[in-house]
Amino acid sequence: MILFPAIDLKDGQCVRLKLGDMQQATVYNPDPAAQAKAFEDQGFEWLHVVDLNGAFAGQTVNGAAVDAILKATKNPVQLGGGIRTLDHIENWLTRGLARVILGTVAVRDPALVVEACRRFPGHIAVGIDAKGGKVAVEGWASASELGVIELAKQFEGAGVAAIIYTDIDRDGILTGINWASTLELAGAVSIPVIASGGLASLDDIRRMIQPDACKLEGAISGRALYDGRIDPKEALALIKQAKEAAQ
Repeated sequence: MILFPAIDLKDGQCVRLKLGDMQQATVYNPDPAAQAKAFEDQGFEWLHVVDLNGAFAGQTVNGAAVDAILKATKNPVQLGGGIRTLDHIENWLTRGLARVILGTVAVRDPALVVEACRRFPGHIAVGIDAKGGKVAVEGWASASELGVIELAKQFEGAGVAAIIYTDIDRDGILTGINWASTLELAGAVSIPVIASGGLASLDDIRRMIQPDACKLEGAISGRALYDGRIDPKEALALIKQAKEAAQ
């Protein structure tokens, strides 16, 4: 079980959005590399990064900030936002990413995801962002008619390392993760699922370590960490205790 701290990049800065709205961005750190190092120093073992501008543009926009993050931390980093070609994937993996997250292209071109998994085994994650139960694309700017589980099942057996499932209706507003939908998805596929969107307090961490949630790979936390609503030491201690109890 992993708690992934999130760095969302907009115009080279570390921000958090409210409900996925680029106009509702709060800057938390103008230096994303320093933030990455701070998370490592707090004891986190992974890092979740999103190029928000890239998600809308369909190509990397905050590449310099991501490169600086990779230099600043020893932790493995997963990156999403605007990565939509095999060359783009290969380029980022060569630069040191542990995982590339494919979102819009997973809807538009699922065959590319399958091919990416074949070429880069263990390094491809799929980001499924949902609004009202339907998959959203293009940086959440438009909705598809595709259901979450319907999309996820297309990648069974392909070698996807993880599915990052975000409930947009909860993202950045600290109302708690949509555990019902997240666990329903995790039960429908064999691919590990990472919960995202709305993680609000230690209550979510306690929920995450319950037996029925052990099928999850973990959860992503953004605003609650930045606002101090979650104490990193306490959260990581809870997860460690749960892991030790399960052994």
